[in-house]
Amino acid sequence: MSKLFQALTLPNGAVLANRLAKAAMEENLADADHAPGQALLRLYQAWAQGGAGLIITGNVMVDRHALTGPGGVVLEDEQHLQRFTQWAKVCRSHGAHAWMQINHPGRQALASLGQVALAPSALAVDIPGLAGMFAQPKALTEDEIEQLIQRYVRTAVLAERAGFSGVQIHAAHGYLLSQFLSPLTNKRSDQWGGSLDNRARFLLRTVDAVRAEVAPQFCVAVKLNSADFQRGGFDSHEASAVVTMLNGRDVDMVELSGGSYESPAMQGQTRDGRTLAREAYFLEFAEQISAVAQMPIMVTGGVRRQAVAERVVEGAVAMVGMATALAAEPQLPARWQAGEDIAVHPLQVSWKNKGLAAAATMAVVKKQLALLGQGRSGSLQMSPLLALLGGQVKQHLQARRYRRWVAGE
Repeated sequence: MSKLFQALTLPNGAVLANRLAKAAMEENLADADHAPGQALLRLYQAWAQGGAGLIITGNVMVDRHALTGPGGVVLEDEQHLQRFTQWAKVCRSHGAHAWMQINHPGRQALASLGQVALAPSALAVDIPGLAGMFAQPKALTEDEIEQLIQRYVRTAVLAERAGFSGVQIHAAHGYLLSQFLSPLTNKRSDQWGGSLDNRARFLLRTVDAVRAEVAPQFCVAVKLNSADFQRGGFDSHEASAVVTMLNGRDVDMVELSGGSYESPAMQGQTRDGRTLAREAYFLEFAEQISAVAQMPIMVTGGVRRQAVAERVVEGAVAMVGMATALAAEPQLPARWQAGEDIAVHPLQVSWKNKGLAAAATMAVVKKQLALLGQGRSGSLQMSPLLALLGGQVKQHLQARRYRRWVAGE
């Protein structure tokens, strides 16, 4: 049997049926209560039927005042827990594990949402032509950091109650925990900044606090940048050091990706000119980091062919995460296991402005997820310009709805 379809036993004893995971993508498909509604359930039903051994949700926010985008799912209390229970049931309906990705945007919060952005330091997102889209951040106080750690814990506990089999703590892609890790965005001089030990403190404290409040059989995973792909940022050597810090902390998996909104390497683009054109473009970093990891490592970024997925798990990497490929073809794992030699065509937006190209790429994927949520098949072969413009209109309407919702608390 292909190693790709062999079971994987995690450190806590949980068993994943195979080595393929549906990695997280931001869907922006929450219902009017910012909970999972029918669109999300239909989307995840398609992925559940698709044969992946692990399904990781798009980011679920730990604070209603801090969304990565309008239409985001929020879980901070029990009010709509039954809808999350339905979501978990759908995700697990064909035997997959279902992990909720829990997140806070930090400074990567849209100005249109009308909320105060919180970050390690008061440094705004800087994307040429798009900087005005993001709120000017305020540096967190130490008390606010402690409160945020408890928010991650609360969301994890509620995820377990809802029936998810684990959580993934998002410390990649330039979101809050990633901002603390990076010397480019963390300029603090207290115990939360400076040395890597200090910059990693927020993540480590959060992992420890979550692990202490959930059952041993409930999986706790971390998503980590292999690098920021910005000069002077968090790099692969620091990523290896953080993974070493996570060893012995009952972490069941570390997923490695890379980049941020300013340098969107997770979409195959980087600000500093380094190329990520090849498929499985974080594999080299993942294999290096696997040398120090005592937990299974998952790599996500660009995989769309079975031969490449097989190559990923031949060595020290245990799991292959796929995102865009499973937006295009949700049944890909099952079709590979059935012997079909099929691949997904790459999604490439070759505009000169990397920030706009990244926004258009994201818009195409989100449009495809919306079509799947409507029960339609769709295709990634659509106009990126039309997807971007349509996405901007949708985002404007969702932001207005969000502002009314959050004002009514």
